[in-house]
Amino acid sequence: MKSFLGVVALMVGILAPSVIAAPPSTPAQRDLLLPIEELQGPAMTPRQTSCHSPSNRACWSTGFNINTDYEVSTPNTGNVRTYTLTLTEANNWTGPDGVVKNKVMLVNSMLCRPTIFADWGDTIQITVINKLETNGTSIHWHGMHQRDTNYHDGANGVTECPIPPNGGQRVYRFRAQQYGSSWYHSHFSAQYGNGVVGTILINGPASLPYEVDLGVFPLMDYYYRSADELVHFTMSNGAPFSDNVLFNGSAKHPTTGVGSYANVTLTPGKRHRLRIINTSTENHFQVSLVNHTMTVIASDMVPVNAMTVDSLFLAVGQRYDVTIDASRTPGNYWFNVTFGGQAFCGGSLNPFPAAIFHYAGALGGLPTNKGVTPTDHQCLDRLDLTPVLTRTVPASAFVKKPSNTLPVHLEIGGTPLFVWKVNGSSMNIDWGKPVLDYVMTQNTSYQTGDNVVQVDGVDQWTYWLVENDPDGAFGLPHPMHLHGHDFFVLGRSPDVSPASQQRFVFDPTTDLPRLRGSNPVRRDVTMLPPRGWLLLAFKTTNPGAWLFHCHIAWHVSGGLSVQFLERPNDLRQRLTAADKADFNRVCNAWRAYWPTNPFPKIDSGLKHRFVEESEWMVKA
Repeated sequence: MKSFLGVVALMVGILAPSVIAAPPSTPAQRDLLLPIEELQGPAMTPRQTSCHSPSNRACWSTGFNINTDYEVSTPNTGNVRTYTLTLTEANNWTGPDGVVKNKVMLVNSMLCRPTIFADWGDTIQITVINKLETNGTSIHWHGMHQRDTNYHDGANGVTECPIPPNGGQRVYRFRAQQYGSSWYHSHFSAQYGNGVVGTILINGPASLPYEVDLGVFPLMDYYYRSADELVHFTMSNGAPFSDNVLFNGSAKHPTTGVGSYANVTLTPGKRHRLRIINTSTENHFQVSLVNHTMTVIASDMVPVNAMTVDSLFLAVGQRYDVTIDASRTPGNYWFNVTFGGQAFCGGSLNPFPAAIFHYAGALGGLPTNKGVTPTDHQCLDRLDLTPVLTRTVPASAFVKKPSNTLPVHLEIGGTPLFVWKVNGSSMNIDWGKPVLDYVMTQNTSYQTGDNVVQVDGVDQWTYWLVENDPDGAFGLPHPMHLHGHDFFVLGRSPDVSPASQQRFVFDPTTDLPRLRGSNPVRRDVTMLPPRGWLLLAFKTTNPGAWLFHCHIAWHVSGGLSVQFLERPNDLRQRLTAADKADFNRVCNAWRAYWPTNPFPKIDSGLKHRFVEESEWMVKA
C-alpha cells in the first residue's frame, strides 16, 4: 500500500496557488455567446406579460410572482416544449482549442448544447435518441424536482434502465414547476465527461430588475483523455488537473494560442443577467470579472435576495444567476477562473483560463488589466444567501443517531486502490434492475450495492448528518447533490483551509447552537468539508427514488452515493400506466442488448464507450 504522503500527493495533485488570468496575447477571438433570441428562434422568445418588465422582474403573470411557492402553485400555461436530443460519437475530433481527441460523444453534434428553453409552468417533452456505438445512456435533468414524474429523473439503475445504443430511444416528459438556470447530463457511468451535457433555461420572475438577459454561460473542465480512461486512472491515482477550461464551449490553448475566447457583449449603462453554470466533471471554479462586481439573485434554482460579491465559488453542478451593471469605462475586461483551496478542489494545466466581456461600441482586442487575485474560497460555497421565499426548519429537533448519519469513507489499499463508501457500502447499481423495478413489484430485497435508505412518513422533516471520514488518514471536499429536492443547509463544520486537514465531529453541545433553521440556504448542491460534517434537511413531500451523491464524476463512479427511497408505497401508486409500460419497454430492450455488449462494467454505473484492446480496458 502506498504511503500516506504518496496517497495525499496522488489525491490532490501538485499543490498550486491561486492564479489570476493573463492569457496569451493572441488576437483571434469570436463571439460564442449568441443572443438568447437567436438561440431560441422566434417561437421560443420569452413570452411577454403586462407585469414582467425590465423595471419589475419580480412579477410574472396574474397570481404568480417571485413570492409564489412553486412547490405549491405553478402557472398552467398549457404549452408543451418539444425537443429531440440525438447522441452520437465522433472520432479524431478537433476540439475548441485545436487539440484532436480520439473520441467524443456529442448531443445534436454539439458540445455544451443545445439549451432547453421553457417558461415557468410549461411541460417539457424531450425525445432522446441513443446513436452511440456500445454505450447505453440516460439523461438527468439536474435540479428539476420531478414531482410525480420520478420515472423521468434520468438516473439509470435507479429510476430506469439505460437507453440501449444503436438507435434506442425514450421520451422524457415533465413539468417546469421551477424556474431558473440549470443543466442536463448523462448519468451513465462518467459518460457526460465525454460531452453528453447541455443547459436548461426556464424563464420566470427574478428578485432584481435587469434589462438584458445574456442567457446561460456554462463552464466546464476539459480533458484530452476520455472520461472512461480517467475513471480507470482515478481508481488508483489522484484526479489529474484538467487540460483546459471551456467557457460556453470555447477556449484558447494556453501554449499554441489556437482557439477563441468566449466573448460576451455588455450594453453600456444597462444591467445584465448572466446564468453561470458549472458543468464540470471535477473542477470547482472561483469566478470574477475584473473591475466589476456581481449581484447574486439565484443559487441553483432558488431565488435569493440580492447580494453583491467580488467573486463566487461554484462547486461542480452549482449555478448562480447574477446581474452585472455595465457601468465601467467602455472597454474589454477579463472574466477569470481561478482555483483555490490549495488544489484540493481541482486545478487546470491552463494557468490562466478566461473569457472576455466586451462593452458594445468599444474597440476590440484583448483586455490589458489582469485584475487582482480574488479571495480564496477554500473549496466552500456561501451559506449567507437568503432565499426570497422564507422557510423555517426546526433545527433544534435534530438528534444525531445512526439512522440519520451518513458516514463517507475512502477505503484505501485494495484493487482498485480507492473505493468510496457511504454508510459502509459502495454504490454499484444494476443497470438492468433499477430500484424502481423493486418498487413496482413490491420487492424489498434490494441489493447491497443499491445503497438504499428508505424514508417513510408523509410531509415529515428528515435530517441527514454527512460525516466526511473524520477518522480517515485525510479527507477531500465533495460537492453533494440531491435529486428530487432542494435541501436546507442547516450547518457545517467550522470553515478552515482544506489543507489543514483539521478534524471535526458533530458535537451537539457546541454545534446545535450554530445551526441555522430560520430561512437557511436552500439549493441542490453544496460542499462537504474534508474531515468535517454537513447537516442537511428536506421534507418528505416528493415520493421517489432519489440519488444523493458526490458530483465529482470520479467519486460517484467510485461509489460515493446513496439513494433515498422516499415513500415507496405512494411512489408505486403515483406511477402512471404509460410510465410503467415505457419502463418495461426500455428495460426489455436494454436486457436484450446487454449480453452482446463487448465491454465490462467497471464502476458504479453512475456518472462505458468503446475501448481499444490496446487501451486500459480489455474485452470481456
